[in-house]
Amino acid sequence: MQRRLDECCAERDAATAREAALAEVLDVINRSPGNLGPVFHAMLEKAVRLCEATHGHIWRYDGECFHPATAFGEPRFVQWLEQRGPVRPPPHGDGFLGRIARGERVLYIADVRETQAYRSGDPQVKALVELSGGRSVITIALCKEDKLVGAMTVYRQEVRPFSDKQIALLQNFAAQAVIAMENARLITETREALEQQTATAEVLQVINSSPGNLAPVFDAILEKAHSLCGIAQGSLELYDGERFRAVAVRGLSDAFADMLRQGYQVSDNPATRPLIEGGRFTYIRDLAETDYSITRSALETEAVRTLLCVPLRRDDALLGMIASARREVRPFSEKEIALLENFAAQAVIAIENARLLTETREALEQQTATAEVLGVINSSPGDLAPVFDAILEKAHRLCGAALGSLGILTAKRGAP
Repeated sequence: MQRRLDECCAERDAATAREAALAEVLDVINRSPGNLGPVFHAMLEKAVRLCEATHGHIWRYDGECFHPATAFGEPRFVQWLEQRGPVRPPPHGDGFLGRIARGERVLYIADVRETQAYRSGDPQVKALVELSGGRSVITIALCKEDKLVGAMTVYRQEVRPFSDKQIALLQNFAAQAVIAMENARLITETREALEQQTATAEVLQVINSSPGNLAPVFDAILEKAHSLCGIAQGSLELYDGERFRAVAVRGLSDAFADMLRQGYQVSDNPATRPLIEGGRFTYIRDLAETDYSITRSALETEAVRTLLCVPLRRDDALLGMIASARREVRPFSEKEIALLENFAAQAVIAIENARLLTETREALEQQTATAEVLGVINSSPGDLAPVFDAILEKAHRLCGAALGSLGILTAKRGAP
């Protein structure tokens, strides 16, 4: 009876510890909205302690690679894990992460040293053993519905199986991790949407406060678009049918910016040719793989590697583009491309508003000038000198001409 009582007390204490740990994790989630770092750290520390393990780590999975999110345990292994960075699991083999990526949801390894992955020299598995002494390991997949979003691993330095209750506890922590990731995603999307709305509103405010003046509008559009996408370099350029010419630049050297402002031919330019041919955008993964004068200059003088060009179009007419550059070879996400397209549309609206405003102003100036000339005619019956002066002055002013004359042809004396 005493033994049974002790067992019941131990189960009660273990259950209390589990509930307390889960409560603490939920409290961290509530206190760290959108910030997964402290959540994962608290979760992993509780999981390792309650499962009588010594080490552990959490991965995030993007569909291609596992990215280390947090680690707990042997400092040398933690440092190695962080320095190694993302891991792309092979499509075949016995690697632990590869098996999780291929569909296993609870992976238990009784002894790492007895696995084929260890014998074949898998770097992750070798480091697990040699740097931290890992032996018994369990990995739980983090899944949202049926989609893999990460993995949680804990391990012991001795060969000893995990109990069913410990496995259930890890699965509970895994579920909490997925909830935290989903909350962070929703908060991030809400924050990004608010930032985009704010940036769009600020651009519209610049448009309204600068009627017909496109320079501050282009500067604001480029700055907001690049800031939201984390882009440090680029330009907004207009197209006149033959050349592209920068009207706003960001993060470029003075020499390269001046070259873009002066304009450049586009007939064979790999960055602009797809836009002229009607493409949705131009994406160059690595400028080092191109052999064209201006792209080579961007590579050599600006250290640009990845380039994205999004067109400015009105109907089917190409008006210009927003060029966005990165100094590392890294693709642009579909969300970033869509965001840049939204700001390109704002630029087109600003251009169209300026065109309509200019046409309206010119029409009004022409009507006013015509009325003033008619007024001179009415006030000077038979006297052509002031009429001709008024006509010449109005015509030259409206056309931006500085010099000119108005002459009349007279017939020769005696001519019929």
